[in-house]
Amino acid sequence: MSLVTALIYRRRHRLLGRLVQEALAFYGMEVPAACEIGPGLTVFHRGFGTVLHPYTTLGSDVTLYNGVTIGRADPWVPQERSAMRRVVVEDGAVLCAGAKVVCKDGVLTVGAGTVVGANAVLTRSTGPGEIWAGAPARKVGVRDRSPAPGPDTVAAAAPQASTRA
Repeated sequence: MSLVTALIYRRRHRLLGRLVQEALAFYGMEVPAACEIGPGLTVFHRGFGTVLHPYTTLGSDVTLYNGVTIGRADPWVPQERSAMRRVVVEDGAVLCAGAKVVCKDGVLTVGAGTVVGANAVLTRSTGPGEIWAGAPARKVGVRDRSPAPGPDTVAAAAPQASTRA
């Protein structure tokens, strides 16, 4: 677990919470204590420039790159009058560098295993395992969830040498 990830999980600590928030700010991260974050969070590049809205829920095994923003699409409206309720990033989702996930009304859900591409501006919910890119973001593909080739699968796929006498 990286230092930044460890700090994120300790931001609600009763005594050290404020100090942890300041340490995260030193890394350019804003992760309010109100954010709900599941186990297995991975933050790459120390999360520089990452900002999460207090009404954000991250599932388990979510990956965040630097510059990710999760927030409201109506920042000019006072929070108590905003129609935005929550942004939910489900298990295994990947938000690439510079991705923006902004919710205008209700709950915006980033589906399980979904990838939001670099510098994409996502303004609507996605299904599971989808790939979204662009500004505004649109679905550009479906994520291949097959296992990566490892030593066992490579050996099984290799042709066997015949033994001829």
